[in-house]
Parts: sequence; C-alpha cells; structure tokens
Amino acid sequence: MVVGIIGLGLIGGSMAIDLRRRGFADKVYGVEAESVNAAAAEKIGLVDKVMDLESCIRESDLLVIAVPVGTAARMLPRILDSFAAEEGCRKVVMDVCSTKENLAKVSRYHKMRSCYVASHPMAGTEYSGPWAAMPGLFDGRACIICDSEESSPRAVKMVEDLYAALNMRVTYMNSSNHDVHTAYVSHISHVTSFALALTVLDKEKDEKHIFDLASGGFSSTVRLAKSNADMWVPILTQNRDNVLRAVDTYIEKMQAFRDAIADYDEDKVRELIEDANRIKRIIR
Repeated sequence: MVVGIIGLGLIGGSMAIDLRRRGFADKVYGVEAESVNAAAAEKIGLVDKVMDLESCIRESDLLVIAVPVGTAARMLPRILDSFAAEEGCRKVVMDVCSTKENLAKVSRYHKMRSCYVASHPMAGTEYSGPWAAMPGLFDGRACIICDSEESSPRAVKMVEDLYAALNMRVTYMNSSNHDVHTAYVSHISHVTSFALALTVLDKEKDEKHIFDLASGGFSSTVRLAKSNADMWVPILTQNRDNVLRAVDTYIEKMQAFRDAIADYDEDKVRELIEDANRIKRIIR
C-alpha cells in the first residue's frame, strides 16, 4: 500500500506517522505547496519523499487530501480527472476536510465519483504545520464518512481500514447533516474562542496582564483562538448558513445571561447555569 498525502500539516502529518508506524502503508509520499514545510516534513521523516501532485497521483494507491477545504474543492475534480484514464476504480481518493457539501457538489456528477470517499476525522489541535504532527492524534476519536452510498464498496472499505489503523470510531451520515452538526460542535467553538480572544485583547492593551491573570479556565476556553486563519476562513465561509444559525443561537443564549445579570436575577442565572450543566451527561 502506497499512501499519498496532500498537505503535510497537523492532520496530514499525523496520519503519515501512524499509517506507516502501524503497518497500513508501506510507503508514504507527500505533496506540500509551502517549500519550508516540504523541507521540514522530509527532514523530520514524516514521509518517504515529497513530490509534485502529478507524481504523487501516479505513484499512490490511496490519496489523502489534507489541505484547506477551498483548495480541496478545486483539487478534487483534477484528481478524479486523472483517474478517468485508468480502467475501473483502482485508485482511491479521500479528504479529511471539516465541511462536506461543497466537496459533494464538485464531485457529484464526475464519472469517477465512486473512487472518492468523503471523510472527516474529528481530531486536531490549535497548532499547524509539519512540526505540529504527532503520533496517536486520532486514537479513540470519532470519524465521519459521508455519502458512502456514492462511493464504491472497495473504496469505502479501504478508507474504513485506514481509520481502523488510526484507532478511530467511524460513523456515517450525509454531507448536509455533517455540515449542520459540525457547525454546532466544532465551528461555533472556534468562532466563540476567536471572539473571546478579541474581547480580552481589546480590553487588556497591556498583554502582560492577560498572562499574569489567566487561569486554566481562560486558557482552555481561548486555546482555539490560536488556530490557523488559512484553514478556518474557508471552513466558516463554505459552511456559512449553518454557522450563522449556530452563532444566532449562541447570541440568544448570551443575551439571556446578560439580561439576567443586568436584572440582578440570581434565580435566572442559576437556572441558566444548571440547564447548561446537563452537558455533563454527554461530555465527561
């Protein structure tokens, strides 16, 4: 098995480490547009070789698109076009992007659509680049495979085997439902973290005070504000409608807290907090 990974950042690089270490891939090739990142990925041994996209497509059995979703949407049809010259669906391409509906649209009527598997491993950190890659990043985490009925059984099985090697729990849903769910459990978390960071930075012009007073609660809440803009701008714009609904709901809840606090309504504040405490039954 030769795996080609397009994009050698946190997700792509971490996949490269474990897929080879755990015996899923005999060789791992990489494609990386940033020359500094490409050199670093090769130097630290994330991949066996960094090469151009065409060579990677030609040499790989399974291609993993691990670039920002806007770039992925432009790249996917090009990769499927390259498969069209082959007999059958011998090669497989998958993505690991955080939104799916746009990728579904650009691939839906392609004659090689069955070679593509849409997936989203729900794992990551606030860091980026090949230096952020780490072993075990995906262990025990959830992964979503979308629109599996549009992919060939062989392609789906290959991707399921990949996620089994990464020790992930796989669930299945369609692209539309995926984007709704991730807006509420992932994308809104990043928006609120960005907003909190901006709020504190606006108030505390002297950054030293932030670090002196920051507790574990603040640090964990604002951690996601360190996330890379190149990744999150296309996610938030491509999932615009779902993110806006999540943001509007969040603003409603914030307004409820504001009103209760402004009115010195301790009973209402307690009611809101205890209602929120129900999350403990879901997330431990």
